[in-house]
Amino acid sequence: MDWEVRKIKQGLGLKFAELVYTGFWHSPECEFVHHCIAKSQEGVEGKVQVSILKGQVYISPLSLYNKELVSMNVQGDCELIDDTGFININSHCLQSKITAK
Repeated sequence: MDWEVRKIKQGLGLKFAELVYTGFWHSPECEFVHHCIAKSQEGVEGKVQVSILKGQVYISPLSLYNKELVSMNVQGDCELIDDTGFININSHCLQSKITAK
């Protein structure tokens, strides 16, 4: 994957996450973004194995996943109550935009 395609894919990944988060999973724009991301991954090969058991996810020790880099608790002192407030605020803003139209 060349540099420009990678840069575009990263932006599309953010847009895809936004669409899914706001409930637009089956929208035409989400399908389009999903198709573009899938197209960028045609040359990617490999296998991912994730084990899920009783609310826990186990990642292979050979994985590139690094809990220290992705954990909000380790890096940012994030509290779950902060997440709840953030979701409530965004839900309220989205609902206001929908009713305003």
